[in-house]
Amino acid sequence: MTRRVHNFNGGPAALPLPVLEQIQESLIDFQNSGMSILEMSHRGSVYEKVHNEAIADIRKLLGFSENDYSLLFMGGGARTQFGLVPMNLLPANKVAEYLVTGYWSQHALADAMKVGKAKSIWSSETTKFDHVPQNGDYKVSPDAAYLHYTSNNTIYGTEYHHTPDSGGVPLVCDMSSDILSRSIDVSRFALIYGGAQKNMGPAGVTILIIRKDVLERCRNDLPSNLSFQQIAKENSLLNTPPVFAIYIVGLVVKHLLKVGGLKEVEKLNTEKSKTIYDAIDGSKGFYRGCAQKTSRSKMNVTFRLPSEELETQFLSDASKNEMVGMKGHRSIGGIRVSLYNAVTLDSVKVLVKFMSDFQKRLG
Repeated sequence: MTRRVHNFNGGPAALPLPVLEQIQESLIDFQNSGMSILEMSHRGSVYEKVHNEAIADIRKLLGFSENDYSLLFMGGGARTQFGLVPMNLLPANKVAEYLVTGYWSQHALADAMKVGKAKSIWSSETTKFDHVPQNGDYKVSPDAAYLHYTSNNTIYGTEYHHTPDSGGVPLVCDMSSDILSRSIDVSRFALIYGGAQKNMGPAGVTILIIRKDVLERCRNDLPSNLSFQQIAKENSLLNTPPVFAIYIVGLVVKHLLKVGGLKEVEKLNTEKSKTIYDAIDGSKGFYRGCAQKTSRSKMNVTFRLPSEELETQFLSDASKNEMVGMKGHRSIGGIRVSLYNAVTLDSVKVLVKFMSDFQKRLG
């Protein structure tokens, strides 16, 4: 039997076992083509079917129409979009506004400022990014080019449990780490983008969902491979796309549809995160959550122990018990347990029992 650890990595992250098994079965001879998906042309009919099915299934899973939104596959990770979003959406006479809730939104703003006029209109930096804003905590300029936010903050363990009110200004979201983890109303957004390596698939492809009226207003004088308009016009086949990553995204989305869609996925993710937060809250301070309770992430649970020495031992003992990937981000330390879709409830229960036993031994 193949050995599988309890994988709590922050990304690249766990993939559903049935998807991995399907990849394994079809890796050498893909759909009786006589070659691997890794070898075939992105211009061929076999891959074209894979490509278009992935797009159609994402639309079905998230519930948006091809009449209203275009779906793009791009390379470079979500971080590349920190620059491409303002390049495409920020005119010279406008200002882009950002809600800054952590490392990634800080970098998104910094890159936007290199492209054009951009500013923060709210930040939780003074409280070490331990919460996200509520509607009414900030004011959006009615003539802003767009309002940008990061829906889930992997490093600090905070998440928006609502869609920010942009006051009619186009709303742009970096949804890299919680897209496909819950139901969303796509119609609230002008643009959603996200790297695949959390809930959608492996590293290597970024998904963009852009409203067509916004797409039509994008700059049309950019180099073709940086232009949302040109990528959309060519159905994300302007140049060679990350074929294998898109194929796996398609398999993951089919798997999510098969298990009941995003409402069922959200129920399970809520149960997983509640199980760990209950253990933290019931530890009488031995485990201390980093995020304010109203902003706690369902994807990334961050906490500290009484000392760094105990944290080091916690990680070492967990690894010996085949629980991996829980070291906090290098910028802040501590413990981070990532609970993306493919992390099972059984793995969470194993971790919670370990946490209890560890506290009994050393608390």
